[in-house]
Amino acid sequence: MKKSNILYAVIAGVIIVGIILYFSLRHTATDGHKHGDEEAVKTEEKGHAEEKEEAGPNKEVELNEAQYKSSGIELGTFSQKNLSAVVSANGYTELPPQNQADVSVFMSGIVKSIAVTEGQAVRKGQVLATIESPEFARLQEDYLTSKSNLEFLTLEYDRQKTLSEQEVNSKKVFQKTKAEYQTEKARFSSLQRQLSVLHISPNSTPSATVPVIAPIGGFVTEINIKIGSNVEAGKPLLGIVDNSKLHVDLLVYEKDLNKVKPGQNVRFILTNEGNTEVNGKIFSVGKSFENETKSVAVHADISNYAQKLIPGQYVNALIDIGASNVSALPVDAIVKAEGREFIFVLEEGHKEEGHKEEEAHDEKEGHAHDDGDKHEEPGKSYHFQRVEVKTGTSQLGFVQVTLLQEIEADAKIVLKGAYYIQSHLLKSEGGGGHEH
Repeated sequence: MKKSNILYAVIAGVIIVGIILYFSLRHTATDGHKHGDEEAVKTEEKGHAEEKEEAGPNKEVELNEAQYKSSGIELGTFSQKNLSAVVSANGYTELPPQNQADVSVFMSGIVKSIAVTEGQAVRKGQVLATIESPEFARLQEDYLTSKSNLEFLTLEYDRQKTLSEQEVNSKKVFQKTKAEYQTEKARFSSLQRQLSVLHISPNSTPSATVPVIAPIGGFVTEINIKIGSNVEAGKPLLGIVDNSKLHVDLLVYEKDLNKVKPGQNVRFILTNEGNTEVNGKIFSVGKSFENETKSVAVHADISNYAQKLIPGQYVNALIDIGASNVSALPVDAIVKAEGREFIFVLEEGHKEEGHKEEEAHDEKEGHAHDDGDKHEEPGKSYHFQRVEVKTGTSQLGFVQVTLLQEIEADAKIVLKGAYYIQSHLLKSEGGGGHEH
């Protein structure tokens, strides 16, 4: 009986140990499987992260022809700009006094006619208006009378001089004749000059009307008279300016004065004309401070664009004091994203992505389309690659640009419209559109 109990106890123990071993091995296998899955997931995530890191910031954007045309994109290349060795200055466009004129008359009268309007171009010697006064006719009469008297006195003077030399007449008679002759000669010369100043022909028929003549060529800036106005001698009637000699007066502060000298090139930006750039050259540097500003006036000629400028326009200027040029782009060509700076470069020879996939699918399936089943030709597409850059000095609407990766030497860079392309890229990424 005892042996049977012992046998049963041994069998039961073996069964229990087997059950325990079975569940222990099963738990170990499950843990191993889970651990293997976690390692695989981590490895896959790491691979994606590395792939994403390798992809870098460069992305491609595709625009169709309608989007491209409506965006106002302008393409170009780098410009060489002197953005490093410069002195900044502000100033105004100025005209020298000899290129400005106030038109007036030397005798009072009434305005009879006006032949010009404000802003009109006039030439030197052109009739601007006419003035009427009885004094003008009286002056011409006095001139003609003096001319006649002078002719008589000239003959009398010559006759008395001959008689005096022959001692036929007394010296007293000759001296009186000489005095009358010289007096009339001086009066005639004075009247002649007065007529000349009034632009009256000495030999013309006496008239009460005289012309007002333009003393210089240029543009009429103001008209201070109207028909019937009473004109006073010396009072300005009209104003004329000749902008062909326009120059720029720049105020340079004391700390930069030793860097500026005649002959240096100057670049101006017209703030009120779309930041248009104008070129010039310094021809004179002032020798005294302007008022109490501790700045000196520097005068510069304008090399281009002068005909469209007017006196008094405010300008920002850069005076080139060095000769180092850098590669630069307009500031509108740079976009900022993710704490970095980028430009967009046009890529050539791309087709529509969807059409390429269709063509590959058709080729794989061996489909042959009839003429009626042919797809329409896809519209032209424009692919732009975003390239990371580093910017430097920014002046006069341009910024120094250093490429952080190589591009083609003749690559077409987006100079205007870069922000539109960047917004299109963000919209594609956020809106579920595919990113190139």
